[in-house]
Amino acid sequence: MAEKIKRRSVKAGLPPGTLVHIGTKKSGRSLIRILDYDEQGVREKSQALLDECIPFRDTETITWIDIDGLQEIGLLESLGKSYGLHPLILEDILNTDQRPKLDDMENYIYVVLKMLDYDASSLEIVSEQVSIILGKNFVISLQEGREGDSLEPLRERIRGGKGRIRKMGSDYLAYSILDNIIDRYFLILEKLGEKIEVLEENLVSDPRPETLRQIHQLKREMIFLRKSVWPLREVIYGLEKSESGLIQQSTRIFLRDVYDHTIQIIDSIETYRDMLSGMLDIYLSSVSNRMNQIMKVLTIFSTIFMPLTFLAGVYGMNFKYMPEIGWRWGYPLVLLVMLGVAAAMLKYFRKKKWF
Repeated sequence: MAEKIKRRSVKAGLPPGTLVHIGTKKSGRSLIRILDYDEQGVREKSQALLDECIPFRDTETITWIDIDGLQEIGLLESLGKSYGLHPLILEDILNTDQRPKLDDMENYIYVVLKMLDYDASSLEIVSEQVSIILGKNFVISLQEGREGDSLEPLRERIRGGKGRIRKMGSDYLAYSILDNIIDRYFLILEKLGEKIEVLEENLVSDPRPETLRQIHQLKREMIFLRKSVWPLREVIYGLEKSESGLIQQSTRIFLRDVYDHTIQIIDSIETYRDMLSGMLDIYLSSVSNRMNQIMKVLTIFSTIFMPLTFLAGVYGMNFKYMPEIGWRWGYPLVLLVMLGVAAAMLKYFRKKKWF
């Protein structure tokens, strides 16, 4: 949290619309992909220049411009001028700590959300902000530039002409991008669910301080997921109910399906959060019960040795006239009495089911 506040402090005192990149700095140049298609065919350029994007602004075909990397502020500024993007929208694109939201700017619709993935090496959730600009015949998506690309399966669908995507408009393309990103949330939940199951087994069999650390780590991940998904419900609902002419009636039913997926994800997150809270209570109860068991054993030993200590103290006094001192069988008799007292107390404790 302190790091995010420090990043935002860079813009303190600057006028609204000032383009400053807030986020992790990436090396190299931004990668621009152009995918232009219609029902008859697909035209693609994997490493395009900004000047090559401008002619697709007013074409009859559907154009998907995907920009990977936000480090080139001048490129985004030129793109904004070419496509008539408001400076505040460009400012939001460069701020990679945005809350998921929707802005209807009449000529285009701006959507920002988080693309999540699960890093198998670090066993953690990695996040990347994705901004989507929906125009009449174009969609512009802007990614932070993290390694790997979750949108490649969607490109394969367009190249292969699978489904109805090449028969629909740019609004369906924007829906497909949203659906592709949100579907990956289910993969994240599946991985977290597996971790929670393993953690439950360890919690019951052998709770350790490491278990507590894992519970806290999972709770932090759930808080992050909730922060990323909860506002997304309003975004999808706003798209579905939008009166903008950019969204066709035929696409709204698909947006309703994405909205249902979002609700399902939120329900799963809330369920996992409740489970983790319960697991934390179980851990504390287990540790407390374990401590009680240890204290009970120590108390039993202490109780048994109290009368034995008393007998040893009595016969440890150095008085001259003590009848048993001069008796030949005094020492073994005292030992037998001690053993008898200990056995009787153990039998009594077992009868009371104290151990």
